[in-house]
Parts: sequence; C-alpha cells; structure tokens
Amino acid sequence: MTALDAVTTRLEQALAPGSVRRNVPSGELTTYRVGGPLAVLVRMDDADAPAIVGATLGGADVPVLAIGRGSNLLVADAGFPGVAVTLGDHFSGVAVGADQLVLAGAGAALPVLARQAAREGVAGLEFYVGIPGSVGGAVRMNAGGHGRETCEVLVDAAVLDLRSGSTTTKRAADLDFAYRRSNVGADALVLSARLQGRPDDRAECEARIDEIVRWRREHQPGGANAGSVFSNPPGDTAGRLIDAAGLKGLRVGGAVVSEKHANFILAERGATAADVRALIEEVRRRVAGGAGVTLATELRMIGFGGADATA
Repeated sequence: MTALDAVTTRLEQALAPGSVRRNVPSGELTTYRVGGPLAVLVRMDDADAPAIVGATLGGADVPVLAIGRGSNLLVADAGFPGVAVTLGDHFSGVAVGADQLVLAGAGAALPVLARQAAREGVAGLEFYVGIPGSVGGAVRMNAGGHGRETCEVLVDAAVLDLRSGSTTTKRAADLDFAYRRSNVGADALVLSARLQGRPDDRAECEARIDEIVRWRREHQPGGANAGSVFSNPPGDTAGRLIDAAGLKGLRVGGAVVSEKHANFILAERGATAADVRALIEEVRRRVAGGAGVTLATELRMIGFGGADATA
C-alpha cells in the first residue's frame, strides 16, 4: 500500500461518507473547466473535519493542495498526484455583526459577501462583487479590484496548517501582504476571516455594487476563464501591454486571448490545460520581446514543473 493509499483510507474512515473522492477531474473545481484528475479530493463540511484532516495529513509523505473556488487555478492535464482539500457549505456562511464587522467562512463566494454586506448597510466591501473567487482565496492572494485590496479590509483570518493540523488566527499584519500575494502557502487553508466595513446607506452601497457589475460586464469577457492572467507591472497594466503587442485573438489550440480584455485567456470547448499554459508562455514571450517587460502570472499552475510548480 502506498503512502497515498494509506492516507486516503484513513480519511475515508474518519470523515463523513462522500467526503473523500478519488480521481476527480480538476476541471470540476476550476473556472477554466480544464485540467487532469486530482488523485484524491477531500471536502471538509463540518466543524470537526479540519482537525481530522490536519491530523491525518500531518507528517504524511504525500503532496497536498488547498483549493478554493478555483478561479485562479490551472492543473496540468497529467493531474495532481496527491490530496486536494476543499471546503464545503459549513464554511460558506456570512454574518454581519456589530460595528460593521463581517465574519465570513472561507468558502463563501466574494460576490455573495459583497451583496450581503451592502444589504446590511456595510460599505467598503463592494469591490468583491466583481471577483469570482472565495473569501479564502481572497486572503491567500490579497485579491482586489476597483482600487481596493483585501489587505485594506481584513482584520484577521483562521488558517489551518494541513501539515501540522493546527489552526492559527492570523492578523492582517501577520500575513505579509503584497500585490496579489500573502504568506499563506499551498499546504495551508484559510477557514474563516473577519473583515471590517464602515456604515453607509443601503441604497448607496447597492448602487456601487450595480456600477461595478455594469463595468465588469462591459469590460470583461464571460466564458471559461480565470480572470486576469498576469499581474500588472509597476506603472503599467498587463492588458495594455498585451493589447499593444497585437495579441488579442491569439490562439493555441482551444485557448485564446480575449478580444474584449487582453489580460483574459479563454478556454473554449475542447481546450486543454496544456493549451492554456502554452498560450500564457507565448504571450509572455512576445510581450518581453516587444516591450522588454516579463509578465508574471497571477495563476496558480499545478503540475507543470519549473518555476510555476507550487506543489
């Protein structure tokens, strides 16, 4: 019996039926809808699951991958040969408390969080309505948009170390936030977060929500994509550089650079993760050759090897 088989069996015995699945297509959990199989997928859906999963994985010689809503993730077609962990509905609640403090499970969708806060007359979180990720992903990647970032509104977050099984509450200052990054690693999973808003009129909050949604529909494409592929370099935007290089519509297999927003890559029907990765590298190569700027990806790319491998 391999180490992975042994760990999987222990998880199947300790967790609720159906919580552990084998050979799950990663496309089921990502907005690109492509990618190879996850050898094991664990869905944590009750208060006891984090401790059980952490205790089982701690010290085990198997690769571990934390997955949120998959809006910033690309898994290679060969798949992921370890244990992927995601959160169930138990970790998707949003509650607005006193002093405009919002407690959210890490599995909560950011647009849901934004709208619920607005209904309660809590301002400052409207920017989340345009980000198709989860609260946990927002903490890990310091997600932002429309001039705001997670580091500006986060009070603290509960983070599970999948290797030790311990859960620690970390203040925003403990997370080493920078542009689209934090120190939450690939083998750690955010469980919940507290975010600070400010009081405002409900109608004003909802009007800002509507404006962000209108802007997003006007300027960003739909379809299977993962939002912005590349980080904006200092003093410029990745979209402008890609557009200036004439790369809108550039295609590799079923992956294509959006005609609507050059920093979006769409995975059309029949696309593979290899298509997306190859197009990313071709865009990076051409922008570097033309503008002298080497673009860095915002995507987590798993299983491709090289500098982008995170697990």
